[in-house]
Amino acid sequence: MNSSFSVQHHEIFTVLAAMLPICTKRTTVDTTATLLMQVRQRELVIKATDLEIALQASCPLEEISGTTDEGVSFLVSGKRLHDIVKELDGIIHCTITKGLLTLQAGGVTVQLNMGSGDQFPSFPERIENLMHLEADLLVEMLKGTAFVIPQQHSSSVLTGLLWELGPTGITLTATDGHCLAQTCTDKYTLAEPRSWLIPRRAILELLKLIELMKEKTIFLGICGKHIVFSGALFNFFTRLLTGTFPQYSAVLQRDQFLPARVDRQQLVRTLRRATSLLAGQFIATQFQVEATQIQVTMHNKDVGNLREFITLNEYTGEGFDIRFYAPYLLHGLNVFADEHVQLFLKSSKQPLIVASEHLSGVRMTYLVMPVANSSAHLTDNKS
Repeated sequence: MNSSFSVQHHEIFTVLAAMLPICTKRTTVDTTATLLMQVRQRELVIKATDLEIALQASCPLEEISGTTDEGVSFLVSGKRLHDIVKELDGIIHCTITKGLLTLQAGGVTVQLNMGSGDQFPSFPERIENLMHLEADLLVEMLKGTAFVIPQQHSSSVLTGLLWELGPTGITLTATDGHCLAQTCTDKYTLAEPRSWLIPRRAILELLKLIELMKEKTIFLGICGKHIVFSGALFNFFTRLLTGTFPQYSAVLQRDQFLPARVDRQQLVRTLRRATSLLAGQFIATQFQVEATQIQVTMHNKDVGNLREFITLNEYTGEGFDIRFYAPYLLHGLNVFADEHVQLFLKSSKQPLIVASEHLSGVRMTYLVMPVANSSAHLTDNKS
């Protein structure tokens, strides 16, 4: 018996666009290049996995006929289906016959070979929801930390985001060994403390998914060895990294650090000019901290020199010199939206800490280690 269903183009294409990065990643299992399509009484459920992250999403159906209570399941090439649906419009009429999926829209008819749904890798089940989060707040926290996660690192734990959840709130922390970014909120708490190390790729795909689906609320849950982020029409699963994240708390202590404030945009523009003189070289920029200003200098014998002054407010300490690699500092400052940023300063051998608290209830911290100090490395676990 043939089965058929109809679905709106914008409904299915949004899902297929979210699935594409997953089903196009090469794995050791051939069927991860396919999507598992499950036609049910009122919806089309689509699943994708690359054995590390997985996504399940659903689309409402316009019409359906010829299916049983158990529904119909089949596999189809994820990229081919995405590329074809992308070029269609309006309502897409789909017919399932033996071994073929036929798509019709307007005067267009395309047929794709199908496979058996039994060949698809096993999918996580039985989600235990822990809490719901405002999507905008979650995106703000993720964007405030994920940018510092290295794509590759000799220490695999640094390629993940540390998610800590407990009675005092949520803390997200990431570091590449030279810089550290952290966001915190006390708007959401959990009686039993938990912590997970979530891979960088999962965080980046989650960010794209939330924005693509235009979600307002995200549910956080666990499912076996997976963490699950769910929206109204999707469940996004990710495996966790193993290993011990660096003990970062000591380096974030502000004992004997003195506060100061600077115009963020002025500092950003200075750092951009310093970066433009690097010409691909690792050359430190010098910051001479004084009572009311910071003198910024950088010398590249192959390119040129820079010397600028930045107004320093509310600083009550003594002057000192400190050196940073300009792109490291610039990278973090670009995440802050404040007109003025709060700095915490101590000495030439201690990190620079940038802090901000947003009206949304998210506290952001960015820390940069100085250059030319063999002990100035976050993974050394020294304050």
